Amino acid sequence: MYSYEDRIRAVELYIKLGKRVGPTIRQLGYPTKNALKDWYREYQQRLDLPVGYAGREPKFSQAQKTAAIEHYLAHDRCIAATMRALGYPGRGTLTAWVREALPEARRTIVVGQRRYSESVKQAGVMELCTRQKGAQAVAKKFGVCRPTLYNWKNQLLGLEAPASMKHTPESPQAQEREALEHQVEALRREVRRLRLEQDLLNKANDLLKKGLGVDLQLLSNREKTLLIDALREHYGLPELLAQLGLARSSYFYHRARAEAGDKYRQVRQSITEIFESNHRCYGYRRLQASLTRQDVTISEKVVQRLMKQESLIVAKPKRRRYASYLGEISPAPENLINRDFQAAAPNEKWLTDVTEFQIPAGKVYLSPIIDCFDGLVVSWTIGTSPDAELVNTMLDAAIETVTETSDRPVVHSDRGGHYRWPGWLSRMSNANLIRSMSRKACSPDNAACEGFFGRLKTELFYPRDWKGNTIEQFIEAVDSYIRWYNEKRIKISLGALSPIEYRQSLGLVA
Repeated sequence: MYSYEDRIRAVELYIKLGKRVGPTIRQLGYPTKNALKDWYREYQQRLDLPVGYAGREPKFSQAQKTAAIEHYLAHDRCIAATMRALGYPGRGTLTAWVREALPEARRTIVVGQRRYSESVKQAGVMELCTRQKGAQAVAKKFGVCRPTLYNWKNQLLGLEAPASMKHTPESPQAQEREALEHQVEALRREVRRLRLEQDLLNKANDLLKKGLGVDLQLLSNREKTLLIDALREHYGLPELLAQLGLARSSYFYHRARAEAGDKYRQVRQSITEIFESNHRCYGYRRLQASLTRQDVTISEKVVQRLMKQESLIVAKPKRRRYASYLGEISPAPENLINRDFQAAAPNEKWLTDVTEFQIPAGKVYLSPIIDCFDGLVVSWTIGTSPDAELVNTMLDAAIETVTETSDRPVVHSDRGGHYRWPGWLSRMSNANLIRSMSRKACSPDNAACEGFFGRLKTELFYPRDWKGNTIEQFIEAVDSYIRWYNEKRIKISLGALSPIEYRQSLGLVA
């Protein structure tokens, strides 16, 4: 607690300075702002302060006060050092004691910092400018912090750094050595990049069967993820992602999907079995329809993606024309079909033509009759010569399937000589069949029959290599395909049924 004299001195100074709290406390070093205001209010009420305000004995004895002042004088007049050494009093109290005991040294009191002589500052700056070690070591030697050391340098030398402290350019030899080191480092990075690219190509060849010339950027994200997992032991993930151009989020997405397992595993197996057992000719629509018949429901897009992943590729058609036109050897009947290939019932519209197969063992010819009602191959003959016997035998077999005398199918053909010879004309007349012919050199007039030939060749003939087959084996393969076409090959237009299944669903056949 403060004595009566201390309090009166504070209040008088407070009034003298125009009742300004800050200057009063800074000049005296005590008390607090609230205490000073309380003393002033009490002084206004009584025009004096009570003598016994202290109430109790001072916190520190006179001996402690004297010891603190002596320690302060013996240790460079440092308030902070005295407080740390003695453990008392507070900063404001010690400052007040010092100012009370040494009023002449009021302006030289250092609170929390030491004052250094000019000789110490000069020695520190000299050693800083000529140092062999770091500035921190010099600052530690003089017992100051590094910013204080540089403040001394700025005070004595100004902001311009001495020549000894400026960065001197390296010699030409050092510059050349540094340039070579940079070049070597760049070559090392390039070698590592090329090695990484080669390893990725090798893994793509081993895991994905893509070949060494594959463009890594064209791989799918799932395939890139497989490559990264295979090389994670030898390269860092950021390096692999940058080389393949794959986002980090995409990598972890496909990795999580791979760990979760393939939910289409059974579907993949079913699709492959259906594709292989149907002459590898089913596209995604027929594959989806076949899966639906097995109570497996997935979208067409999923079927397309699974076919691509399993490399199930349907062979594309190749153009090869065969013409049996021999000229106008007899009058041609009118085109009654007129490109209307729809029929309301079986045996209303028949289409026929002859197509050629050229295999290493020789040439083979097929002559079928197609029913426009559902695309059923009513009858067919296969031979090695496109003669009258080939088409006449086919027509006789077709006539035998017509049980009702009221059925009079329209038989449409092109203008080939097979359909103008006497044998063909007599058979047509005896069976009461109606002739119809396409226009000259106009294959679209018989497009439905040409379409059957295209499907047959695309699905059976073109995808296979017939070098080791005899003519008899090839004829047997074509005959087997036509039977499969009638009995099992589904058509989307028939509700995903084969022609025979479609007629059975309508009750037309047993």
